[in-house]
Amino acid sequence: MSKKSRKNMKRILTKLIAVVMVCGSLHGLAQNDSVTLYFDTKELPNLIYCLPAPPDTIGEDFAHDIMRYMWGKTQRNDAARTAIAVRDAVWSFDALMDELSVPFGLKISKEGTPEIYKLVVNSLSTIDQMRVEPKAYYMRKRPFVRFQEHMYTVYEEADLRNEGSYPSGHSQRGYAGALLLSEVNPDNANAIMARGYMYGESRVIVGAHWQSDVDASRLGGSIGLARLHTSPEFLAQLAKAQDEFKRLTGKMSPAADASQFVNLADAVPLAILEIRYHSTYNFVGTRIDGYQEPVALMTRRAADSLRAVSEDLLKMGYRLKIYDAYRPQCAVDHFVRWATDITDTLMKPYFYPDVPRDKLFELEYIMEKSGHTRGSTVDLTLFDMRTEKEVDMGGTFDWFGSESHPDFCGNPNTGQYTGDNSSSPAGRSITKEQFDNRMILRDAMLRHGFKPLGSEWWHFTLKDEPFPNTYFTFPVKTL
Repeated sequence: MSKKSRKNMKRILTKLIAVVMVCGSLHGLAQNDSVTLYFDTKELPNLIYCLPAPPDTIGEDFAHDIMRYMWGKTQRNDAARTAIAVRDAVWSFDALMDELSVPFGLKISKEGTPEIYKLVVNSLSTIDQMRVEPKAYYMRKRPFVRFQEHMYTVYEEADLRNEGSYPSGHSQRGYAGALLLSEVNPDNANAIMARGYMYGESRVIVGAHWQSDVDASRLGGSIGLARLHTSPEFLAQLAKAQDEFKRLTGKMSPAADASQFVNLADAVPLAILEIRYHSTYNFVGTRIDGYQEPVALMTRRAADSLRAVSEDLLKMGYRLKIYDAYRPQCAVDHFVRWATDITDTLMKPYFYPDVPRDKLFELEYIMEKSGHTRGSTVDLTLFDMRTEKEVDMGGTFDWFGSESHPDFCGNPNTGQYTGDNSSSPAGRSITKEQFDNRMILRDAMLRHGFKPLGSEWWHFTLKDEPFPNTYFTFPVKTL
């Protein structure tokens, strides 16, 4: 057989072996329906090209491998170290997390730390794919096979004997896991990484791998984690894990804790969202700081009450249309900065034509604190399911003026329309039907535990709000 034919044959065999190994890996993943891969194999770096080939058996590097193999056998005389190596041989995420939980400083489990657990399982499942092709390509003999000796963990021999030694899957998983958890708890990075390094040494001690297998795997795990940092899904999960760690260890500021908030799209599924501050159609004329996604968030307690409002109004033929709910402090700060620039009048004709630009603070249209930031306030209107149009309230959301007051042209306490428009500097007015529409929304909100604001017909706050003194800082995005 020619050299070219042998090379082609090796390539074919490599692919066949890799397919078998990948199928085995996917079968393992299939046992856990909750696993999400951030990238498939083709999207990950190929370690055949990223890592050096394993040492030739006649070179100095292989001599070093043999010396380290002998070193590993001497470590078996240390009962404590051997016990660690035996635990490290268990091929499961839970076993790995049990070991890394100690230096991490917090017990990691699916029940107790769900976001951290999800991050580790999804990330390492993705990175695990990278070991398959180089193992099949090199098919390096393992130390116990070459020396015809038993491993210390004899039970592993049957599964490992016909699997390539280079690189080490255990070592790659352990080192990448340590790197990952060091990002969640950087204060303990030294201890976490030391344990991740030891995890690889354990594979030399039990006779499963050569030292060069382990060294290459640490690099492979680092390469894999670097690739994960280009995935928005990974970065979002990492942020959730970091927040969970801070919350559970008391390192998170209460104002940054979103754990008691929910997505209104989930809590009130028939509500229509038109998040004005994520758009440019608002009194500032630009997207507001902190609105990273066009979603609405509220405290769980307020959302439960709003769902009751929605169910009540559905019987009358209305859906809720939400303009704003939770508003982070940075958004309020944005309003304050804008209000100090009296030359910015871009949206004045649409939202505050009668209000002098330099009177926004004095008239309390802009304030340094907002009830929205406490998480139990909502700005909303009604949507008529019969006409499929927004209900006519006689004025737009965020109109600065007396025309937005609940008592404009009527008495909101009695529901009586009076037509008294004397407070409008431009002589504007609303009809009885428009006033009555405002009352429909108001009455439904009050029936379910919300209180109104005297200056805005669309603004309501839960009376029994859970965080009356906390002004939250986390951004508006899907939880």
